[in-house]
Amino acid sequence: MGIFNSMFGGKGEKKSTPEKKSFLNWIPLTTLEQLDEIKAQSKTSTVLIFKHSTRCGISSMVIKQFEKLFTEEHQNLKVYYLDLLNYRNISDEVGYIFQVMHQSPQLIVVKNGVSVHNASHYDITQTNLTRFV
Repeated sequence: MGIFNSMFGGKGEKKSTPEKKSFLNWIPLTTLEQLDEIKAQSKTSTVLIFKHSTRCGISSMVIKQFEKLFTEEHQNLKVYYLDLLNYRNISDEVGYIFQVMHQSPQLIVVKNGVSVHNASHYDITQTNLTRFV
């Protein structure tokens, strides 16, 4: 039975896989006042807004892939997480202030108070985050 257990795992055996450290610290975007903060912060550093629909399968897959894009060199990027279902009014205001058409999922990159890049759906995973560090 030793070979069978080694191929399929024996009872009580746990395979230890090293847990990957996440360098992404989400900041919940829950108030309209935070949009003023984002504009102010973007004067000195790049700020990202990730708009996510918790009911959309594509959005769920993209957010997981987006999290994997973050490495240690990206850890100082400020990343706001916007739950579209609970904060649709904020999403509408984001579109108005930063002049981007609503998409979901969507990544908006803000520098000097304006959107300098935005991507939606799987294009988010093709975004070169290093150019915004």
